[in-house]
Amino acid sequence: MSAWRRSLAAQLALRVLPILVATAVAALLLEHWLDDPWLAGGLGIGLGALLLAWRISSWLSPMLSLFRALQGTAYSYRDGDYSFGLRWPKNDELADLVEGHNAIGHALREKHLSLVQRELLLDTMVQNTPVAMLLIDSGAHVVFANVAARKLLGGGRRVEGHSLSMLCLALQGPLAEALSNEQSGVFSTGTGEEEEVYHLTHSEFRLNGQVHRLLLLRQITTELRRQEVQTWKKVIRVISHELNNSLAPMASLAHSGAELARRGQIERLPGVFATIEERARHLDGFLRDYARFAKLPSPRIEGIDLSVFVERLRSQISFSLVGKLPDALLPADAAQLEQALMNLLKNAQEASPEAAEVEMHIRHADHLWRIDVLDHGTGMSEAVMANALVPFYSTKRSGTGLGLALTREIIEAHGGRIVLANREGGGLCVSLMLPG
Repeated sequence: MSAWRRSLAAQLALRVLPILVATAVAALLLEHWLDDPWLAGGLGIGLGALLLAWRISSWLSPMLSLFRALQGTAYSYRDGDYSFGLRWPKNDELADLVEGHNAIGHALREKHLSLVQRELLLDTMVQNTPVAMLLIDSGAHVVFANVAARKLLGGGRRVEGHSLSMLCLALQGPLAEALSNEQSGVFSTGTGEEEEVYHLTHSEFRLNGQVHRLLLLRQITTELRRQEVQTWKKVIRVISHELNNSLAPMASLAHSGAELARRGQIERLPGVFATIEERARHLDGFLRDYARFAKLPSPRIEGIDLSVFVERLRSQISFSLVGKLPDALLPADAAQLEQALMNLLKNAQEASPEAAEVEMHIRHADHLWRIDVLDHGTGMSEAVMANALVPFYSTKRSGTGLGLALTREIIEAHGGRIVLANREGGGLCVSLMLPG
């Protein structure tokens, strides 16, 4: 492109002015030859008009070709093809237009390449993840499935376009039932050594104005077995520790009792036997707690009269009631709920100062029951609160770590949940949420 810039107006003037001058000269010559000024003027203007039309047409021809090329590249950009570029040899306003157009094409091309690379990376990650992914449209048809989903549901074949209900009919069993339901959760297939445990997640979102469902199915058998081994190791370690703490003193006391009997010092034997009995009772209670946690039966739901239930609790442990009791019957297993609240009330008493009284607040609204147990202690740190509901975790020197875990098991068996929260004025609030 020439460094000297010539505008379109200048180019037009350079083409028009010579023709106008030539037209005037031709008219004068014709007037001299024809001796008729009107005829000479008409012929000169006609000849000038033809020359002007030809000159402008030849000048506009490459411009029109450029405009058609611009239109074609615009259509190509619309269709996702950014491989085109234009060239204009002159240094004028159209050169600026072509340069801007090429810059847009370059930016779109770079953006498209970046999106393609990201899409390729995302597709590679999705296809190679061990989590089976299914995208279901509003008509319950599979619109996307990764490799793991194809292996699990179609034996490696493509399942896109198939109805989810037809896939479930071919699968049957717990897997088909879990996919048919719209609830997330954990389920298992097979028995014995062939048992496999899965975690299924359902979520909904809108895509192109239509509701779609995303199903994520993850096999967690190995993780659960690893966790199970760790749990058993911890159970054995806790039980071994407790047994050693009780059996070692009992063995020592039994040996001392035998020595006292041999020496005839029988007046000291009652104390020895009393200590052995105390350690045996402690060990018996410890083992009963573990058995109760391991053999928790399914709750038998019945309507509980709260006034009678609260008085029975008060006969076993002291606490104050906040507010008025609801008139409705609380649907729950009375024995299990009593055990859960006894655990919470005992913990609250141990955490509170001697002069402070434990409080309990029972509310019922919108098909939800809430029972709060409040103490006046120091509350829980974040680390303790994160592990408080984990079995065998305890901050007490002689604790088994089963009180809150058993309470959680009972409440979740009722379809509810337990929430721990530090109170603003100090202390801890343990809330039991039960469906109404």
